[in-house]
Amino acid sequence: MSYDIESTAPSLLAPAANQLRKGALGVGAVTFFVISAAGPLVAVAGGVPIGMLLGNGPGIPGTYLITVLLLLLFAVGYCALARHVTNAGAFYAFAARGLGGVAGGGASMIALVAYNTMQIGLYGMFGNAAQALFQEVGVNLPWWAYAYAAMASIAVFGYRQVDLSAKVLSILVACEYLCVLILDVAIMHKGGDSGLTAAPFEPAATFGMSPSIGLLFCFASFVGFEATTIYGEEARDPKRTIPRATYISVLLIGGFYMLSSWCMVNAIGMGKLMGYLSGLADPTRFLFNMADRYVGHWLSLIMGVLFVTSVYAGLLAFHNSVARYFYAMGREGLLPAHFGKTHERHQSPHTGSVAQTILAVVVVGLFAVAKLDPVLALFSWLTNVATLGVIALMTIASIAVPAFFMRNKGMSEGVLSSYVAPLLAAIGLAVVLVLAVVNFAVLTGASNTLSYSLTGLLLVGAIVGVVLALRLKARDAARYATIGHEKF
Repeated sequence: MSYDIESTAPSLLAPAANQLRKGALGVGAVTFFVISAAGPLVAVAGGVPIGMLLGNGPGIPGTYLITVLLLLLFAVGYCALARHVTNAGAFYAFAARGLGGVAGGGASMIALVAYNTMQIGLYGMFGNAAQALFQEVGVNLPWWAYAYAAMASIAVFGYRQVDLSAKVLSILVACEYLCVLILDVAIMHKGGDSGLTAAPFEPAATFGMSPSIGLLFCFASFVGFEATTIYGEEARDPKRTIPRATYISVLLIGGFYMLSSWCMVNAIGMGKLMGYLSGLADPTRFLFNMADRYVGHWLSLIMGVLFVTSVYAGLLAFHNSVARYFYAMGREGLLPAHFGKTHERHQSPHTGSVAQTILAVVVVGLFAVAKLDPVLALFSWLTNVATLGVIALMTIASIAVPAFFMRNKGMSEGVLSSYVAPLLAAIGLAVVLVLAVVNFAVLTGASNTLSYSLTGLLLVGAIVGVVLALRLKARDAARYATIGHEKF
């Protein structure tokens, strides 16, 4: 029995009406979506050098190891609950099922703000990178022209069926991994600058300098992996596909980051790393310079192109995530009903896709008119808001897991999966959340006033979400009671 978005009565529509495409995605497709959202090449070329410079320098590889262990701990409870909750609302569905509809409403708007700011912020990085790339061949256009060109194509992909997007992402992500792994192998083969060493994983390096800043940069590199559950309704055998895709994503992304950051440290040498990074006008050139040195200029040229496509893949993946949150919230009754309808032919959440595109057009336009820097302002400000929001959502989800199983003891996945792991993850994530708030001005590079005004977007979102949930409860208590439940 399906649930009509227009009323609390059973739907009289055909089973496929207003539903996402069933069985469209396997483990590989879901994994590609979340890996591309994490932007592996963007993280290694951009996030790692800056994390080294502002954080704990050569200790970044060890910090990635700590991050992976924390995320795996989170994934235990996350996947346990995913076997019982399949909803495109993902985080807010988990919050609602474990902590109640009001908590679910608050989480829904935090998620909508977080994923929208991440997606829109990435347009700044894309526009800047594409502008630099095309200037090398004599094409001189403003950054926002490239951003709008990408926006137009992503609007088409998001409007159409999801597997079309998956095919594009799989090619782009595979090429990113291949190029960086070629460089990693070359560095290891030549023994780096002065012999390979495991020192970057030792406690002295990991906890040296500014480890909390290093941890936040490492954590930001994974944003997007948690989106596996968003695709649950479109996955083949979601009870198995989503947990598998989640674990595979964490291990693939984490292993890639650890190996590549370790190779980067060895490529220049432990003792030389900080001096070299400090001397670069643009720290994000570090990886490309190592490609020139260890492989050849041809690899750095290819990586320059793939850096642009990596950001594009992230834009596409986050666009899909935002569209599904709009869809799920419309279907629940938290947003207007038309958001909860899917395209008759493509069965895509087309209304949410269009809404996200319009929002991106407006925000990018405002930054362009104000002549703010696309990377230091648009990208840095908005993507850090998103990172903070996702950390908050993961913390809420970890608390919701044991709460859900306390309410539904017969569904328990075992003491470790249902209670111990998620509670430990909640504590660890809460620490990361506090560190993110305290160091937010460092992460954004903005003034304290502006930085904390940006964090206020998430608080406002949470308040709006709670109000929406309470309004739904007052208007339709029966429908409110189904927030986070399966609607297919």
